[in-house]
Parts: sequence; C-alpha cells; structure tokens
Amino acid sequence: MVTKSAVSAKSGELVTKDSITATINGRKFKFSVGDGLGAISPSETLLETLRTKLQMTGAKSSCQVGACGCCAVIVDGDAVAACMTLTIEMDGKNVVTVEGLEDATKGLDPLQQAFIDEYAFQCGYCTPGIIMVAKALFNKNEHPNPEQIREALAGNYCRCISHYTVLRALNKVAGNTDAELSTYVRANDLVEDPIPVAEEVYHQPYAYGTASKHSLD
Repeated sequence: MVTKSAVSAKSGELVTKDSITATINGRKFKFSVGDGLGAISPSETLLETLRTKLQMTGAKSSCQVGACGCCAVIVDGDAVAACMTLTIEMDGKNVVTVEGLEDATKGLDPLQQAFIDEYAFQCGYCTPGIIMVAKALFNKNEHPNPEQIREALAGNYCRCISHYTVLRALNKVAGNTDAELSTYVRANDLVEDPIPVAEEVYHQPYAYGTASKHSLD
C-alpha cells in the first residue's frame, strides 16, 4: 500500500540543509537547497524533482494528495506517494522509480513483462504507480497470496477499471494459479456457437499479429 510520505516530519521542525544527496535508480544525485537556478526549495515534492529536474516522468502527476497511487515510487523499500514526499527529506535515501526497474542485461522486470503479457493496462496512466507498489510488495514477499496483493493495491486508483487484468498479472507472477481472475476468459469463448460480428479479419488490440474474426475481441 502506498504511504502518504516517506518521512514523518516533526511538527514545527525547521529545515536548514544547504544540500542533500539521494540515490535514485542506482545513481547519486546532489541537490542544492534554496531558491537559486536548479536548486530545490524546501517545499518541492519528490514528484516535481523527478519529473521537472531529472526528466523521470514515469511517476505521474494526478491527485496531488496521495490518494490515487499514480505517483508511487519506492523509498528505502517502501512504496510512497511522491506527490506527498518532500525532496529535502530524501537526503541519504534510496529511491527507485519505474525507470529503474529494467535491467540493462536481463531486460524488463518480471512484473513489467507480466503486465505486457496479460494486457494489464488500458490508458496506462496509472500503470507505473501500480507496478511500483507491486514491486515493493514482491521485494518483501516473493509469493504473496491474492488477499495480500489486493491489500497492497488498495491505494491505487484506475479510472479505466484495469484492476481485473492487473490482478491476473500479479497472481501469475506470484504463482497463484488457482486464484480468482488468474485465468484469461473471454465471454465469446463461453458461447458454443457465437455470432460473427463482422466478416473481415481484425487484429486483437495489444496483441502482436494475432488475428481474430471478431471485431470486438
């Protein structure tokens, strides 16, 4: 589950740091703190820093109140809402964004590949946040059960209602073969003699060259 912030700031605490150093996707970044060109202000969020200063746009800007999960990143092992986390709080911390999941030699992270294989997205806007929350879960538990997966994603909101395919992808990675929604079933497959929608051959959206005789596949 996405936590609102990576740090519980003390009430009334005054931030007086001149600079901070954070590790982001395996690289160390040093930021000056202040109002100068290129510096981060004490009120700048991690989401702003990632998107505007580092051009890491995987974390999405959406609700800005930590409620939707679109901006989720991993900080020291926990999924946090980057829109509610101050960059100045990241001094000495390890941050991982969706850009940092792919391995240069091994390729995509298994979670990323599962989302592709199971078409676990529609518009894709919320997908990076969902993947990062799932990654934090799987880093701590390689085989979460279906209930643990649902609980972890409780703070992620998808306007396209892709949760069904997301659960299928994550249950597949976790090895939950008997879980509800772990198998892809089309309504058309349940009909003994389906009525063709059109005579032309249409390609399934999101598939690679797989042809179908039905336009609504």
